[in-house]
Amino acid sequence: MNQKYFKRLFLFCFLITLSFISVAQTTLSTTDQSLRYSLYARLGLKIIPIKLSDSSYKLQFVVEKIEEDASLDTYQFRYLILNSYDQELETAKKIKFSPADLIFSTERHWVFEKTIEIVQDQETVIAFFEALDSRQQDAYTSHVDLKSPFVFDQPSFGYYYANEVPFDQNYLTEGQSLLFKSGKGPSLYSFFYPSPFPIPFPPMENRLVEVPKEVAVENRGDFLENIPKTLTDEGYYFFQNDSNAQTGLLLRTVHDAFPKVKDWEEMVDMVTYISTKKEHETLLLAQDKKKALDAYWYNLTRNEEVAKDLIRNYFKMVEFANILFTDFKEGWKTDRGMVYIVMGPPQEVNFYEDREVWSYAGIDNTSKIRFTFTRVKTILSPHFYTLNRSRAYQPIWFKNISQWRSGRMAF
Repeated sequence: MNQKYFKRLFLFCFLITLSFISVAQTTLSTTDQSLRYSLYARLGLKIIPIKLSDSSYKLQFVVEKIEEDASLDTYQFRYLILNSYDQELETAKKIKFSPADLIFSTERHWVFEKTIEIVQDQETVIAFFEALDSRQQDAYTSHVDLKSPFVFDQPSFGYYYANEVPFDQNYLTEGQSLLFKSGKGPSLYSFFYPSPFPIPFPPMENRLVEVPKEVAVENRGDFLENIPKTLTDEGYYFFQNDSNAQTGLLLRTVHDAFPKVKDWEEMVDMVTYISTKKEHETLLLAQDKKKALDAYWYNLTRNEEVAKDLIRNYFKMVEFANILFTDFKEGWKTDRGMVYIVMGPPQEVNFYEDREVWSYAGIDNTSKIRFTFTRVKTILSPHFYTLNRSRAYQPIWFKNISQWRSGRMAF
């Protein structure tokens, strides 16, 4: 009797211990990556992969210095190659970058570079990049799927600023140039898409935005690598070293004020998220957009100073949405950009192979509400997401809009 009891007790304790070990493990999916979307981030991280062969990749680890006078000694940079989003991020296996790995140190960037080998038939390979801030122990993170069910392939060419630092933005001002480098051949192909994209519906609207069945595309022909390529028109470009390949580089070209608002007409479009249908229609029909907008902001707050703060805060969120989420749409027009503007930076962010999940405090602050963005496989972008819409978002959405309209929203 006692022997059976102790066996059961031992088994119970063993299972409990296993569960604690499991809970304690940190994986890519359990890592909170909300710092990458913070308004107060000191760094921005990005991994740019270049495919050298079926089993070899050159990885460019680009660090944007957001804070002034950033010091390399303040941070510890490490990377790890994973085979799933549920693999443990073992500290002992994270590889520290050495001074020899630093290939660029400019006023705006640090760039590390590594060439890695992978198992050729491995289905999922993920590169993880981490920067630890020794002052507050903040961990800045980034990751990219080199291979996964959501990635067709990786480009075999790189793209660079004029100073040959890898280009780490999702957009380029029209009229500016990029430098392309490839070991595959002397030229690359470019395609231009001039079509504008519609503004998304709110999260509780289950209907889809109408999009044209056919999208205009202009073949801009081939061009030589290692010679700066000027992008002359506003829209988005797609570059390939083989026009039959299932991969390439998508780049949005924007007006010279971007990521800030350009003019009164664009400002009218952008206030749609916190406006009633009637208010927005009135603004769209107004002959004098500035005068109509002045009246709109004042009518919301009935106080000029509060209105000024509201305008400043709202368009700060638009600016950040453009920086963070621009793909073939301007960032503020994407689902993630819309939620970011209205709800503010998410309090928690978790990435899974097939989705990205943002968490916020709920209506009563004792619960959580989560916005789930489903990952969509597309040749244009390996990290394209659309919101899972639901009527359950309506209470918190209207609460935040009400706070915006009263000038009480602050992040």
